[in-house]
Amino acid sequence: MQTKYIFITGGVLSSVGKGVTAAAIGRLLKARGFNVAVQKMDPYINVDPGTMSPYQHGEVFVLDDGSETDLDLGHYERFINIRLSKVCNFTAGQVYAEVIQRERRGDYLGGTIQVIPHITNEIKRRVQLVGKETGADIVLVEVGGTVGDIEGLPFLEAIRQMRLDLGRENTTYVHLTWLPHIGATDELKTKPTQHSVRELRSIGIIPDVIVARADYPIYDDLLEKIALFCDVKTNAVIPMVTTPILYEIPLRLEKTGVADLLLNYLDLEPKQKPDLGAWETLISKIKQPKPTINIALVGKYVELHDAYISVREALKHAAIANDVEVEITWVHASDLEKEGGLDIFSQVDGIVVPGGFGSRGVEGKINAARYARENNVPYLGLCLGMQVMVIEFARDVLQQKTANSSEFDHSTLEPIIDLMPDQQSITEKGGTMRLGLYPCVLQPGTIAHQAYQTDQVEERHRHRFELNNKYRPALEAAGMLCSGISPDGRLVEITEIKGHPFMLGTQFHPEFLSRPNRPHPLFMAFVKAVRENALSLQEEEDTHHVEQ
Repeated sequence: MQTKYIFITGGVLSSVGKGVTAAAIGRLLKARGFNVAVQKMDPYINVDPGTMSPYQHGEVFVLDDGSETDLDLGHYERFINIRLSKVCNFTAGQVYAEVIQRERRGDYLGGTIQVIPHITNEIKRRVQLVGKETGADIVLVEVGGTVGDIEGLPFLEAIRQMRLDLGRENTTYVHLTWLPHIGATDELKTKPTQHSVRELRSIGIIPDVIVARADYPIYDDLLEKIALFCDVKTNAVIPMVTTPILYEIPLRLEKTGVADLLLNYLDLEPKQKPDLGAWETLISKIKQPKPTINIALVGKYVELHDAYISVREALKHAAIANDVEVEITWVHASDLEKEGGLDIFSQVDGIVVPGGFGSRGVEGKINAARYARENNVPYLGLCLGMQVMVIEFARDVLQQKTANSSEFDHSTLEPIIDLMPDQQSITEKGGTMRLGLYPCVLQPGTIAHQAYQTDQVEERHRHRFELNNKYRPALEAAGMLCSGISPDGRLVEITEIKGHPFMLGTQFHPEFLSRPNRPHPLFMAFVKAVRENALSLQEEEDTHHVEQ
């Protein structure tokens, strides 16, 4: 079967929801029996997001093969329940680097290298790689940025050409736009959408489907107006109103008939009747009233919640399965270094310390680990979160007051956390960490083993530093368990504190493998511990009031 392509572009403004839309459509197509893959094309010049500031780009999502990718790939994997590979995300930087490298080798035989056809041909080659390598029936391709961006023009030209190359029956264009609301007149405006489509048409792309996003209800007269002025069928203008429940979007799109409409454009018949029963059950559980637990997320980039989007979603997945509502208190790590900063923890039931790089806020994260250990508050440390947990334990329990990570203090006399041996000679930053899927052997009788219910797992990594094996005997003798270890015994992957209700840290990133209908085992165990801790505190409080 010829691989079919659905190209998704965005208009009016950025961050309008192309990634979630692509993921939701992918879910609906998979429910109809198709093998679906998704690709994100990013027009920026960076080679990948791995070295970009989280403030600018949000989370870096790591795949099994170690690729550092756009956070939208997290949406794709979570919604569709698939595992993607490096061909599913590429940037303008990768495209230009490849073309220039070929020119230096003489592959173009002295020809003049131009955006058309050389850059566009490389873009088209990378798009078609997804179908070839995954065997997907349908590939959804999200074009990053907004129509009108200068850097996006070669990408739009490439997908325009792909209709000529592959035929109309194998390519479909979906354009996602925003309908702004004018408060003074209390109305949604379609004019920006009309201009966006006109810009797209001037490039040579005529959208087959327009998805109209808004914060307010979109009535039929507006859909008809968009259809008339943008030259699409009325049933091809899909309303998508903002919903507080992210995972409800596939069900809302299903009601519009967009999946069957797209299959019709692609000359395909559903392979099976869609069964979204499990998804409907999920949404029903989310909507049910339930007790609330409060979890502090202690990070360095909490001003932008997208920097921790997979952690946030993994907590939500586990909360749904544990029949609780999770409320996240976003705590800036640097604030915990101030006098009275730790007071905020008196209002929370659990603490999560996620990953990060650089020394800013690290002492605050160490303070968070100390508070959790001393006050028996459930704690989950992820990557750097595990490392600060070890540093705190060494400083306070082992009385090694100068204990630190050599990442933050190159001259520390007690490098409890140190650079991995195979990282010693590396000077370049991009794509050089320990990245991707690695095995981990779980030790019997530990919280980790009980959570996973198996002896060995594979998890995704993104780090340069590790627990220094020199200190393992002293740490273990003092009550720290190394409950997950690499098969060769060299690397500590999971640590726990003996006698604590739940204090566990992972060197890897379990959040990347959590799914709405299949929460990650460690997040499940953590949220369960948080719930039990919250109930216990509530009972104590109720007893205290009765006695008074």
